[in-house]
Amino acid sequence: MTLSATFATAEEMGEFGRDLGRGLRPGDLLVLTGPLGAGKTTLTRGIGAGLGVRGPVQSPTFVIARTHPNLGDGPPLIHVDAYRLGEAALVDDLDLDVARSVVVVEWGAGLVEELSDSRLEIVIERPTGASEARGEADGEEAGDDELDADEPRTVTVRGIGPRWAGTLYAVSA
Repeated sequence: MTLSATFATAEEMGEFGRDLGRGLRPGDLLVLTGPLGAGKTTLTRGIGAGLGVRGPVQSPTFVIARTHPNLGDGPPLIHVDAYRLGEAALVDDLDLDVARSVVVVEWGAGLVEELSDSRLEIVIERPTGASEARGEADGEEAGDDELDADEPRTVTVRGIGPRWAGTLYAVSA
């Protein structure tokens, strides 16, 4: 079984992240997939809040990986943006402390699966054609306002490996 839910606002996405973050533990690997503006960083910000890490949690696009220490006794959050990496060998070069951290990787599908025997694969989908529905001209590129717009996002979470066996996220054999 996998979990699939739709969130109408960024606030709802963040709350889902907080709930998810409260149940994560050291060694957990989360791989986020979705188009630009889907809400990957918003979800990660919520996960960070649920873990109780020092923020602000922002997209690590230019630094590639950012570690957020925990303000209590929980694990740190390592937030990775693998968009520009392109191959798994470059992920290895980051020398991520997966065993003692919660690691969230945006754009990591096909690159980070070897980091752990278990992972949560989280796919975020946002509606296409929303700009046309708002009356914007054809061919106009998406601006920051459109990428930040509160539009429904569908989130599908699949738990792969022994860590997630028997949980709500477990993938059926």
